[in-house]
Amino acid sequence: MLPLVALVGRPNVGKSTLFNAFTRTRDALVHDQPGVTRDRNYGVCRLDEDNPFLIVDTGGIAGDEEGLAGATARQARAAAGEADLILFVVDAREGTSALDDEILAWLRKLSRPTLLLINKIDGTNEDAVRSEFSRYGFSEMLTVSAAHRQGLDDLLDEVVARLPEEGTTETLDNDPKRMRIAFVGRPNVGKSTLVNRLLGEERMIASEVPGTTRDSIAVDMERDGREYRLIDTAGLRRKGRVEEVVEKFSVVKTLQSIEHCQVAVLMLDATEGVTDQDASVLGAVLDAGRALVVAINKWDGLTDYQREQAEALLARKLSFVPWAEVVRISAIHGSGLRELFRAVHQAHASAIREFSTSEVNKALEVAYETNPPPAVRGHVAKLRYVHPGGSNPPTFIVHGTRLKELPESYKRYLENFFRKRFKLVGTPVQFIFREGVNPFEGKKNVLTDRQVAKKRRLIKHIKR
Repeated sequence: MLPLVALVGRPNVGKSTLFNAFTRTRDALVHDQPGVTRDRNYGVCRLDEDNPFLIVDTGGIAGDEEGLAGATARQARAAAGEADLILFVVDAREGTSALDDEILAWLRKLSRPTLLLINKIDGTNEDAVRSEFSRYGFSEMLTVSAAHRQGLDDLLDEVVARLPEEGTTETLDNDPKRMRIAFVGRPNVGKSTLVNRLLGEERMIASEVPGTTRDSIAVDMERDGREYRLIDTAGLRRKGRVEEVVEKFSVVKTLQSIEHCQVAVLMLDATEGVTDQDASVLGAVLDAGRALVVAINKWDGLTDYQREQAEALLARKLSFVPWAEVVRISAIHGSGLRELFRAVHQAHASAIREFSTSEVNKALEVAYETNPPPAVRGHVAKLRYVHPGGSNPPTFIVHGTRLKELPESYKRYLENFFRKRFKLVGTPVQFIFREGVNPFEGKKNVLTDRQVAKKRRLIKHIKR
């Protein structure tokens, strides 16, 4: 277990910028607008290869205990409470403030090792800044500029010197055996609530306010002897409705999470059915080629009549993804979670399944004999052989001739045949068709002198 460092301070003092600098990533969303970060975001700092440590980015403590600001403050306090070292981040340009005084008083009551970190020191008089913050009573004050990576080496040395060799927090690893599950959907469908239910704690801020989650937050979990990485994402809306710059960054983070996950759980609101926004999210999952499970949330709040209507609407709206399993759940009460994980496991197993060339060729042969391709303008496509082309999604590369004339209906037939034969559930299946190339196409046959002489003799003989 690695020691844990927590970044704590009021909003917009540069905590997320420091987090990205320490982890050498762009995992934390950075913007000039205060209050962008809300949930705890963990990462690993490996700048000192011999002494790696965990670092957690927290939302700014704004002094308000109500609403989203209060929930953000509780997340920051939870991170500080489990940290081995706290970096109290302040703003050199704005100087001391009453809010900084309140945060410092709370940190002293917490009785955790704390360092005062003065950020945004560039363009200021460092001696004057140090003099102003000296009233906080710290024996050492570290000055940095996270945006320009100024002073980070000295800060790293000081952090490593104060940390214990072993921490109490589980390490975020990149174990390939850990299944990566991304919870996606439009805003306010219950993604954060579901993740909290699975973890058994208020790990994510869940609120009725749409757009509460802004970063994509990854959390490791173990359930029934299996390891998972749960990724809570920001809600996706149609491009035409995305106006704020912060929301645009959140959309990018969500799309990246979809690309990096193995199974995407698309969450829908049972009370609203399948909307255009849901279709936009589903399109992003299909474009990435990821395994898919559809989770209908808030199902327990419907009457029997409403459930019948919802079932009919789902069957019609999701008809183009018949291979995706649909599960009815309640994120608040935890009903349907066993069925959800069963569907996730089936989709994951189908997505990563490996095939041998012999078995896919046998399948192609049976499919061809059962239903040969139709003639198009007097020509029939010939399917010669097929071989596996990858997984997640399962990809098959078909070689033959006149494949450009193969109708789309026959391509769908091949996809459905392979899906049924190999029992592929919850994952798209991709076919790539490649025509054989004529090796002599575009080449001119140049005759030798002897061949030219022989050709002339034959021409003379024919004329006689």
